[in-house]
Amino acid sequence: MFPRLCRMLKDLCCGPECCLYREPMQTSVTTALGTIQIMVGLFNIGLGPGRTSTHPGDLTGMGAAYWLGAVFIISGIFSILAGQFPSSCLVGFTVFMNIAAAIFAITGIVLYAIDLGDASLLWMCDQSAKSDDHSGDNCRNVALFAQRLLRSMDITLIAVALLQLCSNIRFAILGITALTSEMRMEEQGDKHFS
Repeated sequence: MFPRLCRMLKDLCCGPECCLYREPMQTSVTTALGTIQIMVGLFNIGLGPGRTSTHPGDLTGMGAAYWLGAVFIISGIFSILAGQFPSSCLVGFTVFMNIAAAIFAITGIVLYAIDLGDASLLWMCDQSAKSDDHSGDNCRNVALFAQRLLRSMDITLIAVALLQLCSNIRFAILGITALTSEMRMEEQGDKHFS
């Protein structure tokens, strides 16, 4: 079943009639953009388990780092594939995936910014504040340190989401340019034969 499906997809997307260019579509640029997207996705997934839940319904509860990371990795893989096998079908789908990933990057920036403003961990020390010993101060110091770490993670994830957004926009522009230049070449070829 799978070999037949793979053969159909290869014929559909990589046939000679579907080739966008006679030469590859700036393979080094698409590979670099795809690699950046995959690294940003892995970075999101890697920092996901390190996040502390500050309240119900925050980023940790939604699993945002995991689904954002998965979308970024998938768009990166398709970006690399579209550069290696530049068919109009694959490039068009990859442009769509990069536009969708750009929307997810904007969503990630907004969610991380909301979490940045709402990242207080001092609530964990409420029970310790009632005691008269120094454990309340120690708890407060640890909570403030963890809060600084959480804010630093949010700032880092906002920065890599911005990097993701820029690489998605860049690939979308590159892919749309390739698709429209192919259409122009077909129109010019039709005019020469008329």
